[in-house]
Order: sequence, then C-alpha cells, then structure tokens
Amino acid sequence: MPALEALLYDASRIFLVPVMVLILASLAYALISLGRFGVEALARMRGRGGTPLTAHWRRTGCATDDLELVVMRRLEWLRVVSRSTPMLGLVATMIPMGPALLALGSNDGASVGENLVVAFSSVILALISASITFFIYTIRRRWLLEELRAIEIERNG
Repeated sequence: MPALEALLYDASRIFLVPVMVLILASLAYALISLGRFGVEALARMRGRGGTPLTAHWRRTGCATDDLELVVMRRLEWLRVVSRSTPMLGLVATMIPMGPALLALGSNDGASVGENLVVAFSSVILALISASITFFIYTIRRRWLLEELRAIEIERNG
C-alpha cells in the first residue's frame, strides 16, 4: 500500500474508539432521556406536571422571545444527539469495513466477521439512540410549544 493510502488508513482507524465511545454516550443519554420523558408523560397524564416553562415565566416575568430561547435550550441536546448519532454510526460502520475487505482479500474469514460485527453493532446502537432522542424531541417540542402558546394567551388576555 502506498504511503499516502497507508497514512489515510491509519488516521481513520484512530477515530474508531472515540466514535464508539460517543455512540455509547449517546445511547446512555437517550435511555436517561427516555426515563425522564416517561416520568414527565405520566405527570402530564395525571395533570400534575408539564409546566416548567410556565413556572419559569411566572418566576422571572420574561418576554416570549426569552421563553423561546428557554425552549430551544431545553431541546438542544436532544436535537444534537438525534441528528449527529446516525453520522457517528456511519463512521463506525465504514472504519471497520477497510480491515474487513483486506481480510476478505487474504481469505481471513474470522477477521472479516469480527470487523463486520463491530460495524453493524455500532450502526444499530447509533440508530436506536437517534430514534429514541428524535421521538422525545418531537413530543417534548410540541408540549413546550403548547405551553408557550398558553402563556401568550394568558399574557395577552
């Protein structure tokens, strides 16, 4: 393999572990967020929750524009994780494909299998994480926008 190609190959392999760590961190964040979402959903169904934005407005008396920033801040990490984790999954899929193809060329079936397991496991976990966070982001966004609208109606009167 020429020097430039070997350099590119080695450089890409450096990123596999950090990308896999980010995928696992995203999955942990998604599962924690799912638990919090479940608690919030139960509280909303029982009529005992779902007013953090209203409580913030009553406490601070801030303008609607400021409340929109609070909504964006509250949803920011869900949005980031739901959009970036699939890309991390793709990266974690593609990096082991190089060694798998090299192993295939030298008839090393065990190495092909090991690399493909890493590739497919990474993308599966990344997509699960992204799906969970996108679901939570979508519902929580609607809840917060409904709450913001109710505040606007109460303010205008």
